[in-house]
Amino acid sequence: MGDPLSTPLTEMLGCRLPVVQTAMGWIATPQLVAASSNAGAFGFLAGAVMQPAELASEIAKLKDMTPHNFGVNFHSFQPGAKEIVEVILANSDRVRAVSFGRGPDAEMIGKFREAGIICMPTVGLQKHAEKMVALGCQAITIQGGEGGGHTGSVATTVLLPQVLDAVDVPVIAAGGFADGRGLAAALAYGAAGIAMGTRFMMTSDSPVPDAPKKSYTGATTNDITVTTKVDGIPQRMIINPMLRKIEKSGALSKWQRGLMAALAMKKQTGASWSDLIKTARGMTAHGDMSLPEAMMAAAAPMLLQKAVVEGDAENGLMATGLVAGRLDNIISCKELLTQIENDARTHCAALSQTSNALKGAA
Repeated sequence: MGDPLSTPLTEMLGCRLPVVQTAMGWIATPQLVAASSNAGAFGFLAGAVMQPAELASEIAKLKDMTPHNFGVNFHSFQPGAKEIVEVILANSDRVRAVSFGRGPDAEMIGKFREAGIICMPTVGLQKHAEKMVALGCQAITIQGGEGGGHTGSVATTVLLPQVLDAVDVPVIAAGGFADGRGLAAALAYGAAGIAMGTRFMMTSDSPVPDAPKKSYTGATTNDITVTTKVDGIPQRMIINPMLRKIEKSGALSKWQRGLMAALAMKKQTGASWSDLIKTARGMTAHGDMSLPEAMMAAAAPMLLQKAVVEGDAENGLMATGLVAGRLDNIISCKELLTQIENDARTHCAALSQTSNALKGAA
C-alpha cells in the first residue's frame, strides 16, 4: 500500500504533507510561511495586503528563510494588482502557486500557467469551483461556512462532496480543520489535502501579539459569530467590544467608519483616493455590495490590522474560523505538523483496518 499522505496535492506543490497554510492578511508573513513550510506544509504569503515593492521585498526575505517553494495570495482588485502579478511572475523560480478569489480572468490564469505557477483559488460554492476550473485553474480550495473571515453558508461536509463530484482537479478542504483526524476525514472524502488558517495563526510562529492570541485561545464556539455589518458580506469573527459597536451602528456610522478607515489605509499604504475608490468599485463587481459597504470592505483590513498587528483585542476585529472555539493552546508549527502527521497516519491506518475487517467478514 502507498503512503496515505502522499496525494495529488503533495505531488503538485512539492510539500511533504498535504496541508496548506492559508494567506491571512498581516499574519501569513515570511516568518509564518517559512515555519509552516519547513515543518512540511505548503505556506502562502499574504500578498493581498501588500504593495508591489513590499511584496518583492518579502518574497526575497522568504527565499532566504526556507529552501522550499511557497505560494502567494493576491486580489485582482487590490491597488497595484498588475504590478503584483508581475512580481509573482518574476519569482516563478520559487513561487509554486497563487491563491485568489474570483477576480482573475482566463488571460491572467494563462500567464501563471505558462510560468509554471499553479492557480489554486478559494471558493465557497460549487458553481464558482466549476467556473474557476473552466478558466484554467489546476486545483481548487473549498472553504465551508465554518471558515474564518468572509465565509459562505454551505458547510464543509456538504460543499466538499459537491465540488469533488463536479470538478476533475485536486480539491483541498478548508473550514473547520485543525488536526490529524480532520486531515484523515478529508482524505476519506476524496480531498487531496486540507487548508488551515486559524490553527496556523494560533501557533508560536505566528506574528500575532499575545493579547489577541489569548482572545483566540479563550474563545468558545459561543464567542464566535457571523456578521454582515462590517461590509455587507458574511464574516466570521470573535465577538469583542468593537464588533458589538459595529453590530449596533446604523448606515451613517457605516459611512463614517469607511471614511475613517480609508484615511488610515491611505496614510499607511500611500494609495491615492482614486486607488481606494477603484478598489471599492472592483469589490462591488464581485458581489451584492453597495458602495459604502465596498468602501468598508476596502478599508476594513485596518480594523483587522489593529488587532493582529497592533495587538488591540478590544478595538480591532478578529476574524476566525469556528474551529477556534475548540482550540486552547499555542504550539509551534513544527509541533503542530508532527501531531497532525502522527494522528492522520493513526486514523488512516484505523480506517484501513476497518475496511479490511469488513472485507473479511463479507
